[in-house]
Amino acid sequence: MNIIRNKKNALLFIVIITGHFLFGQIDKNATKETKVLYENLKIISKKHILFGHQHALEYGHGWSNEPNRSDVKSVTGSHPAVIGIDFNGFSGHSKDEIEKTAASLKKNVIATYERGGITTVSWHFMNPVSGGSFYWKDSTSVAAMSLIKKGGLYHEKYKEILKTIADFAHSVKAKDSTLAPMIFRPYHEFDGDWFWWGKSHTSREDFIAVWQFTVSYLRDTLGVHNFIYAFSPDVRFNSESDYLERYPGDDYVDMLGMDDYGDFGRDGKYDIAGAVKKLKIISDLAIKKNKLAALTETGLESIPNATWWTDTLLKVLKSENLELSYVLVWRNDSTSPTHFYAPFPGQISVPDFLNFYNDPYTLFENDLKGVYIKKISLK
Repeated sequence: MNIIRNKKNALLFIVIITGHFLFGQIDKNATKETKVLYENLKIISKKHILFGHQHALEYGHGWSNEPNRSDVKSVTGSHPAVIGIDFNGFSGHSKDEIEKTAASLKKNVIATYERGGITTVSWHFMNPVSGGSFYWKDSTSVAAMSLIKKGGLYHEKYKEILKTIADFAHSVKAKDSTLAPMIFRPYHEFDGDWFWWGKSHTSREDFIAVWQFTVSYLRDTLGVHNFIYAFSPDVRFNSESDYLERYPGDDYVDMLGMDDYGDFGRDGKYDIAGAVKKLKIISDLAIKKNKLAALTETGLESIPNATWWTDTLLKVLKSENLELSYVLVWRNDSTSPTHFYAPFPGQISVPDFLNFYNDPYTLFENDLKGVYIKKISLK
């Protein structure tokens, strides 16, 4: 057993068992660093939670593309523990544009890994059949899932897109030649209707078939072994059976999550009890299945509630002995004065966010020491 004492004097107990991994990771050929990260995320979730922010390194409130900058770091002195990126740019664009996007993301992923942080990947997948947006209303209303599955007219095109993702996964090599692990979260919020892969636009059978093929093709055919796969509906479930309605099976999912904005203040509505109930379903199910769990997206746009971080978010996260690896809030737009989900210097919730940051339960990047290695040194 190795012990890390973080800056807030909270103790993190990291137990690594060499040669055998106790938890239900689906890739038995995962890289050593990916296996160790998986184990550590499971253990961290028993006493702590990691804080994450989408697009934190790419841009923030009033800025973009500045090295080693994030709004969270400007407020706390530390980057988020979990950094969100997106594979949106890996399809529906020219080859040159895709290569430019990949090069930019590669720098951030490697930098995050070498600092000891963690990358999670969402996929706002441009409709590969219509050529339109990821939004149903902007994709000329083409239900593409049945066409990209095995045997579908666009299946070969889908394989080409997955090859682009695999090429990226193989490219994120650090200076020591190890590959940066990533939490890959495809087809999120599938229980809603706003994306072309949403529940009203595809059958349960087609959704599961595409999910299973995606994992198998990346992992078993294209040799991607640095992904942890996350399954994350929105909030349209009230029971374990509801949550599992489109679950592709334990052999195809590493992490159980959900995206929840509605219970956390969107449109002025707060339902702490409802949020806790749904997170409890996920946490209990993950424990039962030996999987990871996370609140994969949440937040309050513009953060008008000055004490939202401790009175709402932290209150939910600390309820019912939840075991969640991380919580991620959405992005801070670089040009919009109102589209932001994490504080920046001068924003009204900064004092409360610092209380959230200093709480021993929450961990940021500066608190992480050695999440990818077997032996953790005391610092």
